[in-house]
Amino acid sequence: MDSIGIAVIGAGAIGRTHIDTLLRLGKAGAGGLRLAAVVDPAPTGQASAEAEGVPRLLDVAALIHSGLAGAAIVATPNETHLPISATLLRAGLPVLLEKPVAESLESALQLVKLAEETSVPLLVGHHRRHNPIIKAAHGAIRDGRIGDLVMATVTCSLAKTNSYFEAAWRRTPGAGGPLLINLVHEIDLLRHFFGEVASVQAMTSNARRSFPVEDTAAVALSFVNGGLATLCISDAATGPWAWDLSAGENPTRFPTHDVTAHHYAGSRAGLSLPDLTLWEPEDEPDWTRKLRPSRLSVQPADPYKEQLLHFGELVRRVGSPLVSARDATANLIVLDAIRSAAEKRQAVDVDLSPLQ
Repeated sequence: MDSIGIAVIGAGAIGRTHIDTLLRLGKAGAGGLRLAAVVDPAPTGQASAEAEGVPRLLDVAALIHSGLAGAAIVATPNETHLPISATLLRAGLPVLLEKPVAESLESALQLVKLAEETSVPLLVGHHRRHNPIIKAAHGAIRDGRIGDLVMATVTCSLAKTNSYFEAAWRRTPGAGGPLLINLVHEIDLLRHFFGEVASVQAMTSNARRSFPVEDTAAVALSFVNGGLATLCISDAATGPWAWDLSAGENPTRFPTHDVTAHHYAGSRAGLSLPDLTLWEPEDEPDWTRKLRPSRLSVQPADPYKEQLLHFGELVRRVGSPLVSARDATANLIVLDAIRSAAEKRQAVDVDLSPLQ
């Protein structure tokens, strides 16, 4: 298998995660993928490139001109996703684009159109979809283990330090705030499990930090196929009840706590995540009788590694993206509806017609 050189564009926190994952894959000889270059004009880019012994380039034009890479990972601020990805796709370079797909629906729709016109692979980095825990949960739901999905509660409490917000974009409307940075993951999973969202209600607050973006939000969603879900999220609240702090996906960045953050209740049984505990009745469901817990079987794996292996297949033109630009844009439409619902203080229907 010929080796594929992958450039990482953006050497910040998530860019560093991709760099480390590529290095591990390279050492293991897995997937025929290797780190080819780091593209970042900041000192962190120079430091990362020197540490790993690969070229450091200042911009995407230099990367394309160099011919060093056969594909690229875009891990830059949201507002740069469209121009950078568009340049790469037009040059014929497959892209793994970090979520959210773009900073606005207009930009996201341009990416959808461009990806479909060029037929160059574009995978959006909703890495949780590649996690064996999520695959096991989705399989159980699909197979009817919990019956019809009736309700879900999702909690995400993240106490981010002041230094996190030194990057101005994290405090800027349309780019920062936990709705775009963090909640997009939860929306993606709820759509993955329940199907499309019909309407949303929401409240947001910036009372803890007083930034122009929210620090806390409470959201209620109804789904086209039935079912309701509630989400509470904050980047100013202390507690272990968050996927990032319980799933063990990125142990070099986050500690892992033995708690649950997602709870799904169906007409037949319940399921908690990330521990994959299935709560089933002995006979017919009856709230006066004890439920029997069991664990769904799963073979642990690094979702970032699995995502990159999938990306490698796409680069070789095998299969289709697990999360396409079109799919990821539906997440953005739901987020826009959530922001609108919070501003109007009323329920807002989710309109997916722009994707039709």
